[in-house]
Amino acid sequence: MADNVRYKTSFRRRREGKTNYHKRLGLLKSGEVRLVARVMGNSAVAQLVQYKETGDAVLANATSKELKKYEYNGHKGNTSAAYLTGLLIGTKAKQKGIKKANLDIGLVTPTKGANVYGLLKGALDAGLEVPHNAGVLPSEDRINGAHTKTKQDIEKIKQAILKQ
Repeated sequence: MADNVRYKTSFRRRREGKTNYHKRLGLLKSGEVRLVARVMGNSAVAQLVQYKETGDAVLANATSKELKKYEYNGHKGNTSAAYLTGLLIGTKAKQKGIKKANLDIGLVTPTKGANVYGLLKGALDAGLEVPHNAGVLPSEDRINGAHTKTKQDIEKIKQAILKQ
């Protein structure tokens, strides 16, 4: 490689705006399992991921599309769905013997009450230990769906998920 280059090409995923390598390195240095939370417009995805030199290993996976099994018929991208997805990943973590994780929200701007924190609250309620600030979690009204047009019995669905 040439010395004194004027331009250094950055990593492809950085150029595409998909990965913040500075943040990722901090999470990987902890050596703990990461709770990867991604909430898009129409769905929520949660994964428990362990770093390995050969590539990240997904230990457990939950999506808001799985909520149909528990008779959730509301929108899959709102706070209630994110909360229930968090409960689902928390119960799967318990079944696999995972007790602690660090939250990885990716490139999302951390905003108080955001849907990714709804997912975090669900994982916490399921018994997963995740370091957090309680001030960022959404209110119970938003989790129970008071802001939505279609009313769902979130408590009933929550009990069905926790019974697993």
